[in-house]
Amino acid sequence: MPQREIAEILKEVRRIQITASRQVNDFLAGGYLSAFKGRGMVFEEVREYVPGDEIRSIDWNVTARTGHPYVKRFCEERELTVLLAVDISASGMFGSHSRSMLETAAHVAAVLMFSALKNNDKVGLVLFADGVRRYVPPRKGRSNVLRLIRDLLAVEPVREVTDIGAALEFIRRVQRRRAVVFVMSDFLGPECSRALAIANLRHDVIAMNLADPREETLPDVGFIVLEDAETGEVRELDTRSRAVRRLFEQIAARRRFALETGMRRMGVDRLEIRTDRPYAQTLQAFFRMRERRFR
Repeated sequence: MPQREIAEILKEVRRIQITASRQVNDFLAGGYLSAFKGRGMVFEEVREYVPGDEIRSIDWNVTARTGHPYVKRFCEERELTVLLAVDISASGMFGSHSRSMLETAAHVAAVLMFSALKNNDKVGLVLFADGVRRYVPPRKGRSNVLRLIRDLLAVEPVREVTDIGAALEFIRRVQRRRAVVFVMSDFLGPECSRALAIANLRHDVIAMNLADPREETLPDVGFIVLEDAETGEVRELDTRSRAVRRLFEQIAARRRFALETGMRRMGVDRLEIRTDRPYAQTLQAFFRMRERRFR
């Protein structure tokens, strides 16, 4: 890679680091911690019984030895493993606003990584398209997070049909212990609700649906040529036709409805990240929803 490209990537890493850190502190402090559960409860200490303690928590062995009632205390094992599975197929290059969907994914991933870093969690990365193209095992530390952001920014989009199922099967093989898995994609490939549901049996899977308004509506701009970034298929459309614009909207609405209902039926959390809306508030609302559910 040319030195100039490397320098630009490092500058962008620094910009994202500053922005993501600020958003974690300003908007998401505590939200991430409350939204995701640890692996379970671990023993913390034994202490003397006080009125109000659960009878079921009495440690009868210690109580018998000392002649006084003692109780066991447990705390949640907080350390998490976070995996970001990011779709790098060429359709992610599309964006009608300031950022493409892939650039938006990099910014959102950075916020999640710095949230994990703040809570001393491990973070790993899976880049996929028709299959897994790169895997970085989960690790702790700021240097690891900065490396993952750099890898995301330096990625070369792949002109192949997205296969989310292959990525989830790879994660199932390499990640034995329970993890929080964020799947970031436009979900325009083959239907994958069942694959997400199977992965969700072992891991806490969140489907982050990257979306752009121009995928849902067409402006009246005359004849246009559309090319599928993954298959290369080309279509010509006359956007002056109200019927063409309406059909485009109906197809997009049906696709979105099928995605939403499929994931809801399978019990998989879905979060829509749009290129035309601030993502920090979207994440904040999602964290609050998860916290309310756990309560």
